[in-house]
Amino acid sequence: MSEQSSVHFYLNWAKERIDEMDAALASFEVKAGEAKAGSEVKASQIIDDLKKRRDEFQAQLKTQREAGESAWARGRMELEKQWSGFEAQMKTYFESAGKQLEQQQATFKEIASAQANAWRDAADKFRDAAGKVAATHTGDFDAALKQLKSDASEAEARLQKLKQAGSESWSVLSAALAESRKAFDQANQAAWNALKGPGAKI
Repeated sequence: MSEQSSVHFYLNWAKERIDEMDAALASFEVKAGEAKAGSEVKASQIIDDLKKRRDEFQAQLKTQREAGESAWARGRMELEKQWSGFEAQMKTYFESAGKQLEQQQATFKEIASAQANAWRDAADKFRDAAGKVAATHTGDFDAALKQLKSDASEAEARLQKLKQAGSESWSVLSAALAESRKAFDQANQAAWNALKGPGAKI
């Protein structure tokens, strides 16, 4: 179960990033159609580059899906680089083609929703996997699931406050998303560590 739980962590980690990429792209594509002719071309170029980066990330994930834990650890470093490139390109988009506050808020809301869905999906997957493990550890699993859900609620509440504020810069919104993403990774890892067996830290 140990290796399987680590693979679940990596799959949840990667799926969360892909969902964010898809959410950002959907938001950008809506606004690109509304842009003026000159900025529409620039926006389209950046969106095409973002799609390419997302597709590369998905292709890398596909090659890692069947790999063992050690291969996942190595592959994750490459996926992290691709994710960082995607984030940098999003920042470029906001600095050039998508400076409008409305666009930044719309993108933030889409990405925040994708993160909230990732939290729920991770909790559901963990609950399903925990149900398949011996009942003797149910208390540990219940505690891990409760913590995962609690962390998800806290992260969602913080993001909701920013959604309602509506006037923050992209750097503030991006930092909030990064903080929520980090909390997701930590909670996801802790939950799956609980499935590794007795004595594993939650």
